[in-house]
Amino acid sequence: MKVTVVGAGNVGATVANVLAHKDIVNEVVLLDLRGDFARGKALDSWQQAPIDYYSTSLKGTDDYKDTAGSDVVVITAGIPRKPGMSRDDLISTNAKIVTSVTKSILAESDDPVIIIVSNPLDVMTYAAHVGSGRSRDKVFGMAGILDTARYRAFLATELNVSPKDIQAVLMGGHGDTMVPLPRYTTVAGIPVLELIDAAKLDTIVERTKKGGGELVGLMGTSAWYAPGAAAAQMVESIVKNDNRIFPCCVKLDGEYGMDDVYLGVPVQLNKNGIGKVIEIDLNEDEKTLLNTSAEHVRKVMNTFDGMGL
Repeated sequence: MKVTVVGAGNVGATVANVLAHKDIVNEVVLLDLRGDFARGKALDSWQQAPIDYYSTSLKGTDDYKDTAGSDVVVITAGIPRKPGMSRDDLISTNAKIVTSVTKSILAESDDPVIIIVSNPLDVMTYAAHVGSGRSRDKVFGMAGILDTARYRAFLATELNVSPKDIQAVLMGGHGDTMVPLPRYTTVAGIPVLELIDAAKLDTIVERTKKGGGELVGLMGTSAWYAPGAAAAQMVESIVKNDNRIFPCCVKLDGEYGMDDVYLGVPVQLNKNGIGKVIEIDLNEDEKTLLNTSAEHVRKVMNTFDGMGL
């Protein structure tokens, strides 16, 4: 099995390194326009192998021919928003990058599963899906896994329990319009609202929505350990055909009463990519929140459509 990670920045390099540690694929290719930078990151991770006991080989490159025969591709390429740059500027620039990367990958690999991590996540997934001309099962985004991980980590701290015992689902767009589902949050099978009062839970939900911003405020840059690990977890379920259920950004075709919108919903991940989009029962308040999130995503998609890329 072969996995390519496009973009050797902090997130992409973390995806590659975490995958190598899992030791579930034969080769990880780390591709970046800065070829020596990618080669250096890959070499550093390969030199870690004798210490941490993994056999996955790593190769850095700036040549798409080295990605030939990839089973899974993770795209992290793109630029962060800079001072003076509008959201439209960011969408335009990154959509061009993601579309170009997607087409270059497909010129070398026949049937890879493509996972989008580039931001703004929802519209970049849209751009890649449209640019690829492939089914939604093969091109989708890393959305709620990261948000859910932050939510579970905050709950683990508040409750003084292991994050391993916390299960949760968050849906919707990535960021402020995410849809928390406390009814589907449990700690070792115990409904979370039996262990924490609603006001504290609301505080944790709000912190989760602004989780990325909190880290930017602390570090002066966006996160990479958790996002990279989240993408690697998706790859693992695909490579091992685990059929694990994760919230991912996917084009909805009638699910939840919505069409042609890219939204984070629970899906089953296996060797085919998305094996199934899972519809869970939402109450009226949850449906309202999900619809609001979808409206926000549609506006961003409309911005992309208006660019004529």
